[in-house]
Amino acid sequence: MASGLAHTFLFADLAGFTAMTEAMGDESAAELAARFCDQVESLAPEYDAVAIKRMGDAVMLRSDDAARAVRFGLRIAHGIGDSHYLPTVRVGMHTGDAVERDGDWFGGAVNLAARVSAEASGSEVLLTDATRESAGRLEGIELQDRGRRTLRNIAAPVSLYLAMREGERSREGLPIDPVCRMAVDPEHSAGTLTHEGARYHFCSLACVTKFATHPERYSAQLPSG
Repeated sequence: MASGLAHTFLFADLAGFTAMTEAMGDESAAELAARFCDQVESLAPEYDAVAIKRMGDAVMLRSDDAARAVRFGLRIAHGIGDSHYLPTVRVGMHTGDAVERDGDWFGGAVNLAARVSAEASGSEVLLTDATRESAGRLEGIELQDRGRRTLRNIAAPVSLYLAMREGERSREGLPIDPVCRMAVDPEHSAGTLTHEGARYHFCSLACVTKFATHPERYSAQLPSG
């Protein structure tokens, strides 16, 4: 079934999932990914969004309201992603036409939304110019121009915007375990180590041991917390 309405497609996934799988093992990583998808799907009705499908650590969603989709993306990235013992989350979205077949959706708008998500870093919500225009004025949300990007398998460069709650620039999230890329509350960390003047927090003693054995392997991957 084709629809004449413009749909906003969101893709949300766990940043650093490969590193987390290597550190935690397949079973634990899979359980955490399922818990993340469960949380996202449980919030979808609150924002008039529909969960379409899961793809490993990622979930695809659709909304008929671009403004609510942007707010949902921020809720996912920060309400879920900035949590103790969970990797940071990245979200990408695009608004356009698509075709529905047996509950799934297909088309250029879906593909572009997935590519936008891949451009985001942890805790970021990126959207295209089409979503920005469709959303209109977003009370309490700032959009930062990220410029035009050339995305894989997309013919023309795409203008991207970073969505942030007002005042978010000064807010710092939880520090990230450099081994498994998990967010760690310093008050509940399993341990801390200092390497070359930088202080790192860890979710488990296993991550402490791995870092202590090869600090040069992990310390260059992300800033310290």
